Amino acid sequence: MALRIQFFLLVFSFKLLDIAATTNIQDYTILRILLSEWQMVPPNWAGTDPCGDNWDGIGCTNQRVTSISLSSMGLIGPLPSDIVSLTELQILDLSYNGGLKGNIPQEIGSLAKLSNFFSGQIPDSIGNLTRLRYLSLNSNGFSGSIPPSIGNLKNLYWLDLADNRLTGTIPVSNGTNPGLDLLINTKHFHFGENQLSGTIPPQLFSSSMQLVHVLFDSNKLTGAIPSTLGLVTTLEVVRVDRNSISGTVPSNLNNLTSVHELYLSNNQLTGPIPNLTGMIALYYLDISNNSFTASSVPQWASTLQSLTTLIMENTNLQGGVPSGLFLLPQLQTVDLSNNKLNGTLNLGSSPSSQLQLIDLHNNSINSFTLGVEYSMELVLVGNPVCTRPELSTYCTSAYSNANYSTPSNNCLAPICSLNQTSSPNCRCAYPYTGTLVFRAPSFSGLNSSSYYHQLEGSFMESFKSLPVDSVSLSDPTRDSSDYLELSLEIFPFGRDRFNHSEVSAIGFILSNQTFKPPKEFGPFYFIGSTYLHFADSPVASSKSSNTSVVIGAAVGGSILVLLVIIVGVYAHKQKRRAERVTEHSHPFASWDPTKGSGSVPELKGARWFSFEELKKCTNNFSEANEIGSGGYGKVYRGSLLTGQLLAIKRAQQGSMQGGIEFKNEIELLSRVHHKNLVSLVGFCFEQGEQMLVYEYVPNGTLKDSLSGKSGIRLDWMRRLKIALGSARGLAYLHELANPPIIHRDVKTTNILLDERLNAKVSDFGLSKPMGDTDKDHVTTQVKGTMGYMDPEYYMTQQLTEKSDVYSFGVVLLELLTARKPIERGKYIVRDVKAAMDKTKNLYNLYEILDPVIASGSSLGGLEKFVDLAMHCVEESRVDRPTMGEVVKEIENIMQLAGLNPNAESASTSASYEEANKGNNHPYSNASLFEYSGELAPSKLEPQ
Repeated sequence: MALRIQFFLLVFSFKLLDIAATTNIQDYTILRILLSEWQMVPPNWAGTDPCGDNWDGIGCTNQRVTSISLSSMGLIGPLPSDIVSLTELQILDLSYNGGLKGNIPQEIGSLAKLSNFFSGQIPDSIGNLTRLRYLSLNSNGFSGSIPPSIGNLKNLYWLDLADNRLTGTIPVSNGTNPGLDLLINTKHFHFGENQLSGTIPPQLFSSSMQLVHVLFDSNKLTGAIPSTLGLVTTLEVVRVDRNSISGTVPSNLNNLTSVHELYLSNNQLTGPIPNLTGMIALYYLDISNNSFTASSVPQWASTLQSLTTLIMENTNLQGGVPSGLFLLPQLQTVDLSNNKLNGTLNLGSSPSSQLQLIDLHNNSINSFTLGVEYSMELVLVGNPVCTRPELSTYCTSAYSNANYSTPSNNCLAPICSLNQTSSPNCRCAYPYTGTLVFRAPSFSGLNSSSYYHQLEGSFMESFKSLPVDSVSLSDPTRDSSDYLELSLEIFPFGRDRFNHSEVSAIGFILSNQTFKPPKEFGPFYFIGSTYLHFADSPVASSKSSNTSVVIGAAVGGSILVLLVIIVGVYAHKQKRRAERVTEHSHPFASWDPTKGSGSVPELKGARWFSFEELKKCTNNFSEANEIGSGGYGKVYRGSLLTGQLLAIKRAQQGSMQGGIEFKNEIELLSRVHHKNLVSLVGFCFEQGEQMLVYEYVPNGTLKDSLSGKSGIRLDWMRRLKIALGSARGLAYLHELANPPIIHRDVKTTNILLDERLNAKVSDFGLSKPMGDTDKDHVTTQVKGTMGYMDPEYYMTQQLTEKSDVYSFGVVLLELLTARKPIERGKYIVRDVKAAMDKTKNLYNLYEILDPVIASGSSLGGLEKFVDLAMHCVEESRVDRPTMGEVVKEIENIMQLAGLNPNAESASTSASYEEANKGNNHPYSNASLFEYSGELAPSKLEPQ
């Protein structure tokens, strides 16, 4: 019997060696390291033969790993430097995995066969990847300068570094170092939404370049537009808007006869309006908000037969409006607002049937020839002609809302179970979702269903090799950079969910630009959501099953052979990483639901930090790094090796209140993402510690600035921007989060200001999600902060989104007065009501206005701002607006004040640039830690 067992073990020992040899042993070892470093890898990453067992996302050629495609898996962890040992790797796609953090390893340059890369930092060694075709690192948190070595990537087709925090100048070659001017074969320069400074170097452009897209929008670029730009006749999209570019527009710009979209807006351009005669391909033109020499509407505008959108807001136009302009056959939008146009407006008897909007608000038009009934939206508010009662329809600034959603295909949508959605073909499923962002669409109308139908067809064509049933588009919006955003849902065919390999394939098509939208949409990028409903992995192959049997049977001897081969060099490292992966996989193994904090938190991608990691980045939680304290615990400033600054909120051990808030913030903040909400970077639950790790917001709380504590003086314009930003954040929670979320503790200490004084709503410890059964309200214990409390919520214990609206109304009154909600027994709402007199200038509120704004030169829109605040604090919730309506009203107020609500944020506060911000931080003692637990009824009623 013993002999037979030994023979059995010997046979299986040889079998095991044969299996292990199928995949290159070095490649297998590296994949095991990735398995130990990353959470949420596909479930079939098991066994010893990744190539033979078809591990999801792993592609092989001749037993060598040549591709790793793991798009939208929800991966969490760093990118280990060991990955460079995959010497045959050609494709690395880790796109749409928000939990992947840290640096790109410096050694990445040794991956000479890498063809695509989508995540990580930007080391100078990236220039060694001479076969690289796509370098797409957009929408991350990269900082530092653009590596000049990218100029060595002569085969590069697509360069996308947009939407990061890159600084410094645009690198060009100097005889010693390379630069981007050497990329003559590259067709895409996407650098928008960064912090690049300096001039656009004239050397960057030449006639030998094949550029199609040049996107430099929303940076800090200065100087003039180089005339060499006019040499790149292949260009189709040019965006240099939202910078500080000055001087005159080069006269040779009209050489760019292939350009479809041209954005020069929101700069400091001077001289004459550029002559664009001959740019016959131009669809979209925006030159607004510049300081051009006063002139009439240029004649060439009426000759551009392809034009769909003309935006010349605030460009010093004067004289009459030429009626021929409205006859252009493709024209959809004309915005000539905030100019000095006068005389009679005559649209003619047959304006273009495509026209959707003519915006002429704030001009001097004194008469209007009313011919036929016009179907487009015409805005004349702020013109003398609005004194005529019959024109009241046209004397409003309200724009129509976009409400497009892919219609059903002649079927009746079924009632689907929780988290499922009905497809256009009326089948319930779990779709793969995300947001499409188009950087320069050629059309302006958001309700342009014909364009969206074309886009849906393009998607189905791109996905024809995959089990995709249908796609759905919805919620078209324009963001602050004038990008078009669309929600995308992709539904599986024949079943209700996708598997890992299918999601990865869809993500790859979208991330590496395999999908080509119709030309009307222009360049795009996609922000994929983590897919949470994977189908069960396929049954393991017989080889995999045999492997499991072998490993179990040969535990006495044959497994040692494999271990000797694998562990060799990596033994010590693997042991440590195996310990860490256990912690990563089960970070709440020690969570005790009996201690009053509820069930184990449900993670949606928040990063797990070890105690040692946070200890190191705070210098052992030193007093020097302490930036706040309160009943919950302390907050420390920390810095990762990447340079990212953190605010680390460390709970006092044993705090029940802290445990509840800890769980609440992880679950809510890990699944909501908006630029006006503070981001949760991660958490630590280890060694009895509860720590929340936030992005560091440098300019403190709104309360600190209003009280003078921060040293930042907020002028009226800045207060309007802060009100708009925080309102947008709350509107996102109420209307776009799924399920909707009620903040429940809106106040000025929970609104933080970033480096550009943009508002970010924070502290979600008391927040409450609205379930499917909570359509009208949530019945819950009364919690909140005195002075901000919704009286109806207090009386009925029925919490609604309108409770946040009431609190926000109090915040608006604080922005006006800089007073505390309750101070020396006086309640701000009652004080403002008592002082108001709408028959007098500024509603008779001059005495209680904050002196900082009362002494300012302009308070445009103040009366409407007061009206909005008082509307928000109506005692009955049905009389209050929604946060979405609040956002629109603040946008209207800003337009009345001569401000662009979507313009790039920049402070005009006199003291902002010179304020000593060395001691500013967002978590002062009165900030996140002001007690806001259950309130006794006797303490809630203002005196």
